[in-house]
Amino acid sequence: MKISLAWLCTWWRKPSRSETVRVLLYTRSGCHLCEVARERLQEKQRRHGFQFEAVNIDGDPDLVAHFGEDVPVVTVNGRVRFRGTFNDVLFTRLLRAEASQPSIRDS
Repeated sequence: MKISLAWLCTWWRKPSRSETVRVLLYTRSGCHLCEVARERLQEKQRRHGFQFEAVNIDGDPDLVAHFGEDVPVVTVNGRVRFRGTFNDVLFTRLLRAEASQPSIRDS
């Protein structure tokens, strides 16, 4: 019994591969689509445990010039995946694909 409990504790503490996935949401003030995307991403984060950060581009002229009115923009591990709208089903597929990629720590 002790062996199985020790294994369970080790398994429980082991970070999932989803935790290595970094999701970044670029938003603007007053953007309804941005709020919807944020809510959906926060729900997904609670379920899958990926890293999530939201950045309001209004405070950075370079980001405003780059993204303009295309917000919300969602990046997954540095690659733009969504512009203007957020797709739950596609995001879940992307998250699974990113989480299945071997990480540096697996080497």
